[in-house]
Amino acid sequence: MKRIMTRSLILWIVTFAFLAGTVFLGVRVVLYSGDWVQQPFNGHMASANGLGKAGKIYDRNALTLAYSENDERYYADDETTREALLHVVGDEGMNISTAIQSRYRTNLSGYNFALGVGLPESLNGTANSDLTLTADADVCRAAYSAMNGHKGACVVYNYRTGEVLCDISAPSYDPADPPTITEDNESEYDGVYLDNVVSSTFTPGSVFKIITAAAAIDNIPDIYDQSFTCYGSLDVEGNPITCEYAHGTQSFSEAFANSCNCAFGQIALQVGEAKMKETAEKLGFNGSDFKMSDIPVATSHYDATGAGENYLAWSGIGQYEDLANPMLMAMICSAVANGGTATSPYILTDDGGLLDKLNISVNKSSDIEMMSPDTASKVKELMRGAAEGYAWRGVDLAGLSFCAKTGTAEVGEDKEATAWFVGFIDDPSHPYAFAAVVVEGGYGIDAASPVVEAAISELVN
Repeated sequence: MKRIMTRSLILWIVTFAFLAGTVFLGVRVVLYSGDWVQQPFNGHMASANGLGKAGKIYDRNALTLAYSENDERYYADDETTREALLHVVGDEGMNISTAIQSRYRTNLSGYNFALGVGLPESLNGTANSDLTLTADADVCRAAYSAMNGHKGACVVYNYRTGEVLCDISAPSYDPADPPTITEDNESEYDGVYLDNVVSSTFTPGSVFKIITAAAAIDNIPDIYDQSFTCYGSLDVEGNPITCEYAHGTQSFSEAFANSCNCAFGQIALQVGEAKMKETAEKLGFNGSDFKMSDIPVATSHYDATGAGENYLAWSGIGQYEDLANPMLMAMICSAVANGGTATSPYILTDDGGLLDKLNISVNKSSDIEMMSPDTASKVKELMRGAAEGYAWRGVDLAGLSFCAKTGTAEVGEDKEATAWFVGFIDDPSHPYAFAAVVVEGGYGIDAASPVVEAAISELVN
């Protein structure tokens, strides 16, 4: 009798668990079917019967970037525009997971759980939605052309409002004529499905000195009273920290303007590994959950804990194992421009409450405090001093006052250095923060600054 009761109890438990699981699964299918459809492995859901009837995508000036007609998906008339905006708009193969057509294809196609996608509005009750980007196609095209075929990225965004005005990534391809990638050409398209603005990290080189400078200001009380002598090389634990030039004796501000590795290696050692890491994390490194709209931003990395003094010194000048994401670097520059608070970036405009209706977040109000107003003010002056040197060497951002930092990151393997140029326009009429990275481009001032110059010139003129 006891055995029968035990078996009955087990049967009831199994039956209850099965029914509960069925109800749970059913509820999740109904509530989250849109998320399921948008997964990369369900790209077929937005094929000819999905994007073939999908809504339009516009740039901020109402230029049509993608539209559907007769069950076919079409893109902008100009090929360079199509390539420049590929990583923002996307393609029909859903190859770029962060692109608008991949991330919001249920909204574009009018997906309905009961009746699927691509059906007339009269049947499924969910209209195909047109979406408008904050990006400017002309600006993106200008920046993309200035990349000169190099791998890399450029982002420009309004550090007051958060609107992303330029988001370009290379390599790219024409979504109207996508390539067949084989073993013979895969090197040409290495990383082509990543939007490097949000999804990639690169060795930062000297642009990381912005973070080291902030750490010094916060943790070394007499940093402005110190002087640093550079002979072109600094011995740390029997290994050299090298500079391109022997800068002689210089102040903290002069060392920043000169981008002196010897000085900033010493500064990183003074700050110490714990405070260096603490400052880097406050500025968004090592796991901060940053997003552009609701598109995740790749995690930047900094940690020299236990690495020894030589590696700590190298980490302070943006080498060792440091990795930085371009969008994060633009946000850090936004924080410097805004008195310590970075404005969260977003890529979709909110047309009359449409995005709320579609349950799409634009993250307009999620500002991030990265540094104190005093620290921001001092870092701003350091970047202004550096920019004066760049202007003297011919960098011209549409004639506007700017604060900036270049970077030339050594990556080894006999490769050319990765070039960086980050900063912001110090003008209330043109509040633009920017970051450009050119892989194997060489010097930041030669390879990365022209990309920003092209973007800013198009924006202003």
